[in-house]
Amino acid sequence: MAAAAPSPDPLDLAAEATRGLRGLSTELTARLPRLLEAMRSLGDGPDAHTVLDRIVRTAAELVGARRAAIGVHHADGDAAGGQGGLADVVTYGDTDTDTEADRERCAALLADARCTGAPSAAQPPGSYLSVPLRVGEEVFGTLCLAGKRDGGPFTESDRHLVEVLATEAGIAIGHTRVQGATRQRERWIEGSVAVTQAVLSGGAGEGPAVVAEKVRELADAVVGIVLLPEEGDGGLKVAAVAAEERSGLLGAVLPARSPAVPRLLAGQPVVIEDPAADPLLGTGVPGRYGPSLMVPLSSGDRVVGVLATAREPGARPFTDTERTLAAQFAAQAAVALVLAEAQRDRERLAVLEDRDRIARDLHDLVVQRLFAAGMLLESAERQSDAPEVRERIERAVEELGATIQEVRTAIYALQQTPPETPPGLRGRVLREVRAAAVPLGFQPSLTFVGPVDSRIGTATGAHLVAALREALSNACRHARAERIEVVVDATGRLADGRASVRLTVADDGVGVPAGGRRSGLTNLVRRAEALGGSSGVGPGLGEGGRGTAVVWEAPLPSEGA
Repeated sequence: MAAAAPSPDPLDLAAEATRGLRGLSTELTARLPRLLEAMRSLGDGPDAHTVLDRIVRTAAELVGARRAAIGVHHADGDAAGGQGGLADVVTYGDTDTDTEADRERCAALLADARCTGAPSAAQPPGSYLSVPLRVGEEVFGTLCLAGKRDGGPFTESDRHLVEVLATEAGIAIGHTRVQGATRQRERWIEGSVAVTQAVLSGGAGEGPAVVAEKVRELADAVVGIVLLPEEGDGGLKVAAVAAEERSGLLGAVLPARSPAVPRLLAGQPVVIEDPAADPLLGTGVPGRYGPSLMVPLSSGDRVVGVLATAREPGARPFTDTERTLAAQFAAQAAVALVLAEAQRDRERLAVLEDRDRIARDLHDLVVQRLFAAGMLLESAERQSDAPEVRERIERAVEELGATIQEVRTAIYALQQTPPETPPGLRGRVLREVRAAAVPLGFQPSLTFVGPVDSRIGTATGAHLVAALREALSNACRHARAERIEVVVDATGRLADGRASVRLTVADDGVGVPAGGRRSGLTNLVRRAEALGGSSGVGPGLGEGGRGTAVVWEAPLPSEGA
């Protein structure tokens, strides 16, 4: 029977351990200057990615590794998305010595460290180093190194050096994150101030576009969108889009049935990883957008709209800090939009009050004085025996009457509420005449006679407006006129004695050429005859009847009907 092996002498084991520690201490002491130099080289960078680049390069150079990589963990602990479950990966390789095996080993180490917290046992001992990067109590990421340049294994001395370097790296990363967060917060605050100033000083309707452009810039996104509540169905309509490329989203509607709409209108933000597939939207959103953020534009308890922004597909998701900053920006933008609207309301009210005052002055002062002047002239006409004098006075009285009608038309125009669609027939006629001023190059005169709004029915009024549009269009294209007069007379009579409305559009142009196209005039005749009326042309306003006067007439219901 073989004798049992003698037990090792404890004193020998202790002596061997002491020699090992002395050797390790001697090696660490010899490499200490390189470690200190490496720690000093980290410093604080302008951004986190720059600092990570320095760390991974310094670690590789410190221990002579062919390949190094840092895998940054997701802040929320979610392993989904990113690169193999990581939020970011920063690599360094010695292009002269690293191999495909080194690269694969680093990738495997990062995946193992992220998923299990430690490298896989399948990795050959001494072929790698893997240490966590901690920022305070948080595990920020994992530093992995693979393959020594000299072909040997990584030693305990290498591990100790890398662990010390990782501690210093965590401090540098922490400083950079604090500085980055401060700069980011300052950017959003400055953006909020700039948006407030731009919205309050801009014109009507410019506010949403300003807000959309600024959020796109601040969020490092490819698109910024402002949606406003849609009247009627409760959805959200895209009112402004700021994008690097044409998006085709302007005017699109996020329907009320979309699960995101009730949440947004209730003042809750919506975060979407993939707009093309996320069920929260429930609508066809272009697949070219990636992580998206939607926050309500809230002022007090009122949600005035929604602010949305999106990054490219595959881009990093919005962090909690970015979501908070975007919500604060949206709240400030909403206040600016509400204040701007209130400011415009005050300006509109001031304009309307001014217009109302001018209209009153015209009615109470100018028209009354014109009436008085007309009465004086009529009195002078009766007292004059000279026919020539009486004729001139009569013409002056007629001119005063026409002037009074034009002043009354101006008074009515002043009493309208721009730019809303005028409610009555007078307003619609006035709108058509104003619109014709652009192609004509001058403003046609307009006169109303009689109770136009109360006597003319809806159907007749619609035909009259269409006839006016046709007549003005003909004058614009063919007349080459310098003066156009429009008269809407609700006191006319047809040949059979029935009450009628008569539209006259007279100009001093070249008239209707012989043999020219008359399709426009034919349309006028058809419209009139459809109502039981008539339409024709007569002499114009120019000398000797030069020009054209289009007369369109239709019957009115009897006043007792």
